[in-house]
Amino acid sequence: MAKIYTRSGDSGETGLYRGPRVGKDCLRIEAYGTVDELNSSIGLLRAEPIPSEIDGLLETIQNRLFEVGAELATPDAERYGTRYITTDHVRELEAAIDRLDADLEPLTRFILPGGGRAGALAHLARTVCRRAERRLVALTREALALGTPLSPALLAYLNRLSDLLFVLARWLNRRAGKTERPWDPPAGAAPTGG
Repeated sequence: MAKIYTRSGDSGETGLYRGPRVGKDCLRIEAYGTVDELNSSIGLLRAEPIPSEIDGLLETIQNRLFEVGAELATPDAERYGTRYITTDHVRELEAAIDRLDADLEPLTRFILPGGGRAGALAHLARTVCRRAERRLVALTREALALGTPLSPALLAYLNRLSDLLFVLARWLNRRAGKTERPWDPPAGAAPTGG
């Protein structure tokens, strides 16, 4: 039986799929590592008692995030057949956003993250998703400069996923009967919509 530890990363490097060994702090590792963290935070949300249709949606998203990770772990995803995320996947997220948002009141102010436990966990997953998106923006620039551009669908997918997680947080809080708390701006500041 193979052991879980290989000792090959003890020097602070890891191997990319069909690529070289790189430092564990390189942009590519940072990007797919943050996507992995996002996937785990969605798993934590799924541990809550949530409706089965939402659980199914999140399970699909978790599978997609493994595909995002595989694409990011391959320096030339097009060449090695790991370019998985497409604009169809982005449209699936948009359709889910529209379905959930139809049950919500329009926002006129920023709201504080929180509410019930499931809603708060969806907000937390949203912020991890935004961080993954920021890491991906940096990697996108680097990959373009190196002549191995990333699929633009990756950035669109993470951008839309953060929107979905925001709407889902609101939807879960509404379902739980939790009132959204608006941001209380300092005197003289104009409260803006979020």
